[in-house]
Amino acid sequence: MADADPRCLLLVHAHPDDETIDNGATMARYAAEGVHVALVTCTLGEEGDIVVPELAHLGAAHEDRLAEHREGELRNAMSALGVTDHRILRGADRYRDSGMMGSPSNDHPRSFWRADPDEAALPLADIIRELRPQVMVTYGPDGGYGHPDHIQTHRVAMRAAELAGLAVDPPGGREPHIVSKIYWNCHPRSAARFSAKALQAENHTPFLLDESAISVTDDSFATCVIDGSGHLAAKAAALRAHATQLSVHGPFFALSNNVGRLIAGEEHYHLAHRRPDLAPAGRLEGDLFAGI
Repeated sequence: MADADPRCLLLVHAHPDDETIDNGATMARYAAEGVHVALVTCTLGEEGDIVVPELAHLGAAHEDRLAEHREGELRNAMSALGVTDHRILRGADRYRDSGMMGSPSNDHPRSFWRADPDEAALPLADIIRELRPQVMVTYGPDGGYGHPDHIQTHRVAMRAAELAGLAVDPPGGREPHIVSKIYWNCHPRSAARFSAKALQAENHTPFLLDESAISVTDDSFATCVIDGSGHLAAKAAALRAHATQLSVHGPFFALSNNVGRLIAGEEHYHLAHRRPDLAPAGRLEGDLFAGI
């Protein structure tokens, strides 16, 4: 009997659907390879815009029951991607979606944006110690597009890695729990242009064409490209599972702004941390576990 794959990939995201948009093909690919893929979601997206009119009553301005519905959507999305280990930060005592920057929901007593990053990092550090992932994926310092929960997720994830023993020997001579590599999601400008051209060439889509509405980075920021093109069907199914938040039409999807984006098989990452004893990678990696 073959040994189980010892690799573990941990992804830390702000809301349900973020993981599928940024990393769905990556998650499906590694799960299919036998890697332990684990997801921690920091809030359940209570403040999200609902694109299904008949479910509008679940929103924060009405019954405020969107969280439980989105948790079910997340379960279905993870099933589509083949991911069985998905957790909500702090479980039932979870933080609340903070809404967009400057909105009144930022000041909710349970808002994730109001949380002390050190305190919020403690349960995530425990998960890191439990799983011992070689690779962690989260956002960069700006959260990708400035959403307060994405910025806070970056702070909490990076702090949790430190608390769990990121390249630091813990007291008492115990074996350190080391995350060997940390990647930040990124969306190169060239990929956004490719997506826009594909949408422009499509004659029968209900989505808008607005490349400027997609947050992008310079192409040079990406240091790893994961080819998950063999798992596009799984990613599309996971996107469809997040039905309150986005619409899927053929090879495209859109959030509540109705701006179309290609369901991409290639997903891009920036290597933000590498364990000091690992050999430097080449210019552009094709594997998050390269060199480990």
